[in-house]
Amino acid sequence: MTSNLNSLAEARRAAASPLFANLEGDIGVSFEFFPPKTEKMEAQLWDTFRTLEPLGPSFVSVTYGAGGSTRERTHATVARIAAESAVPPAAHLTCVEASRAEINEVAEAYWEAGVRHIVALRGDVPGGEPYRAHPDGYANAIELVAGLKAIAPFDISVAAYPETHPDADCAESDLDNLKRKLDAGATRAITQFFFSPDSFLRFRDTAAAAGIDAPIIPGILPVSNVSQTRRMADMCGTAIPAWMVSLFDGLDDHPAARQLVAATIAAEMCRRLYAGGVRDFHFYTLNRAELSYAICHLLGLRPVLTAKDQAA
Repeated sequence: MTSNLNSLAEARRAAASPLFANLEGDIGVSFEFFPPKTEKMEAQLWDTFRTLEPLGPSFVSVTYGAGGSTRERTHATVARIAAESAVPPAAHLTCVEASRAEINEVAEAYWEAGVRHIVALRGDVPGGEPYRAHPDGYANAIELVAGLKAIAPFDISVAAYPETHPDADCAESDLDNLKRKLDAGATRAITQFFFSPDSFLRFRDTAAAAGIDAPIIPGILPVSNVSQTRRMADMCGTAIPAWMVSLFDGLDDHPAARQLVAATIAAEMCRRLYAGGVRDFHFYTLNRAELSYAICHLLGLRPVLTAKDQAA
């Protein structure tokens, strides 16, 4: 009851005052990157990481290409973060086109490199083909989570889908699959990106009613490229509202304006999630810092001052 009253009071506050006035900055954040392919992309990734690092993320994750195509680059990026930063890195790991022995070898190498957090995913087959398990591999994320826990006491995150995974029979079976991943040893779930705050809040409440008490963190994708986002959304079954697409109409040749619109849309969505009681956010950065940093700032989050900074 107290939680509902607090949420109601916060919703009234959001409606009655400037959306981002006097927020306490009481949020937790994490950021996702993809491994760089070139030296230029690597420099951009590290510029992005260093820009976001002072915000004190609870972790940063690095994706794993389809079929393990970025295995070495993912490992190198995660290992460098572990060696050079106090921010805990999380390595993505999938079941696609790999035997259990191969996946276990990767997981053991992460543990030896000081990586304690894995984002365990079933993964998708390259080329958009229907998923098929490797004959000697883990069949799905449930088995992968259990296998990782047998190797070492990893902190494990798994995926959740507010608008239902495209391969699921129905929302109920998809939610049951999430529960089984958590029961297998996962610590938390991070959602696929979405563009309707209500879809996440409904999903969170439905999950709680189904007995899921692990944290479910909303995945936030600040959109600056609509065509790229549409391709990604088609792959994971995420709906893009027509009103959002229309806001980007006519901005193809105006990148600065496009950035402002993107930040406004994503920040307002996060503000509405905040009003609904959400205090943790996971940002899909696409290896760019500006939008995620701006949204965090609007939500009241400020850089963590080190002892050196305070002395200066």
